[in-house]
Amino acid sequence: MPRLTLPTRRTPAVVTPRREIAQIAVPVSAEFVLMLVLNFVNQVVVGTLGATAIAAVGFANSLSFILIITLGCLGTSVSILVARAFGAGRRTDMDHTVAAALLVAGALGVIASLLPFAWAGDLLRLTGASPTVAAAGTDYFRLIALATLPTMLSAILSGVLRSVGRAASPMVATTVTVVANSVLGYALVTGAGPAPELGAAGAGWATLVTAVVKAGILVGQTYGPRGVVAWHLPVDRAEWRLVVGPLFVLALPLGVTELFWTGGTFLYNVVFQRLGDEALAAAQIVHTLEGVFIVGSIGLMSATTTLVGRAVGRGDAADAQAWVQRLTRAGVGTGALFGVFFGASVLLLEPLFHDAGPDVRSMAVLGIAVNAAFQVVKVRNMILGAGVLPSGNDVRGVILGDAVGAFVVGLPLAVLLGLHTPLGVLGVFVARVVEEVAKLAVFTWRARRLRWDVLARSGHDDGSLAAPTEGVAPAPPAEAPVNV
Repeated sequence: MPRLTLPTRRTPAVVTPRREIAQIAVPVSAEFVLMLVLNFVNQVVVGTLGATAIAAVGFANSLSFILIITLGCLGTSVSILVARAFGAGRRTDMDHTVAAALLVAGALGVIASLLPFAWAGDLLRLTGASPTVAAAGTDYFRLIALATLPTMLSAILSGVLRSVGRAASPMVATTVTVVANSVLGYALVTGAGPAPELGAAGAGWATLVTAVVKAGILVGQTYGPRGVVAWHLPVDRAEWRLVVGPLFVLALPLGVTELFWTGGTFLYNVVFQRLGDEALAAAQIVHTLEGVFIVGSIGLMSATTTLVGRAVGRGDAADAQAWVQRLTRAGVGTGALFGVFFGASVLLLEPLFHDAGPDVRSMAVLGIAVNAAFQVVKVRNMILGAGVLPSGNDVRGVILGDAVGAFVVGLPLAVLLGLHTPLGVLGVFVARVVEEVAKLAVFTWRARRLRWDVLARSGHDDGSLAAPTEGVAPAPPAEAPVNV
């Protein structure tokens, strides 16, 4: 007689640390790689207008970048606080934090959009753009300035979704909108089909429209029927203080360090502009190409704030330290791999940027070679400076590293080598990687001083969203360093 067997329940797969990292990092990296690839396609489209158009769009982007990234610190702050609340199971705190952050971002975004819109041409000229670059980039700058508000809201909502384990949701929103951005941008820049030929301004219109659409999709993913939070504002002054206080304890110092970083990036572009429109165009090509490959590791940054934040919320200091070690090791591998791919991208310059001219392409080859050699250093800085130190509440360490790297080491060296030696453009590229080495030294030193035991105990025991700002002690125990 045949033997009867009862169906057995399938044993769920064991979620290993590597798989946990991949579940967060892979969708985030894929999202940003896709976004940067299609942004690169947009640059190729603009490149058909010549070197001046490339320089104008790049200069305007770097100026707008200061506002977007500096104000985007609210997104980083919210993602850390939501990860801690999610790890501790405090749903009401999550609702209050996200709602308050969106209101604050809305007010700041309106101001940050309208001022550059009103004085776009003057700002470009006052900040160092040549007359030709300013004339070509004014209309484009006005339009991307208006995109600041929806971009800020998208940064906050994306951070929330990643912190609660929904990393694929922002990827869907990005996939839809960046594909639309490229199609719309091509049509409006070149006048394809029934679209008007708007030149560089067409890329600005495409950016504005798709930024609004992306924010709308993310609102639906966050607050819709299958959303992760509900719209609950704090009800009285005491609750507002409990929410806004921790939000700005992290956001303000992060905003300062983002201002240093983006301001430094912009000042490098000013140095390139001093060397001519072609030098600035080459720098923009290198920067955009590098972005495509370095964001292959950006998911590790999001994984750091999420996984370390959850461990802190649970009060598990040992787990927080273990995640730091795993993620920094992973960064070495991904940085080396994508650095090789970035170096090989020199083969794309001739077919994609033929209209930019041979001098622009030759300078871009130098920049790619120098930056690809230091890709591992840049990825490690990204994980430490944007993941580990903010998660450990050592935002002062991030400020110190960015300030020393850019303003004490990098920019003075760029002026010296670029403008006062025969190295020229190569000297500026070299100065930028020397800056990264200096930042790595500061970030590593500060990361070794983090007191995860104090941070986890305080953040878990008092039930607050923000752990103490003093996450760094003068002398950490010698027996339990964080190996990074």
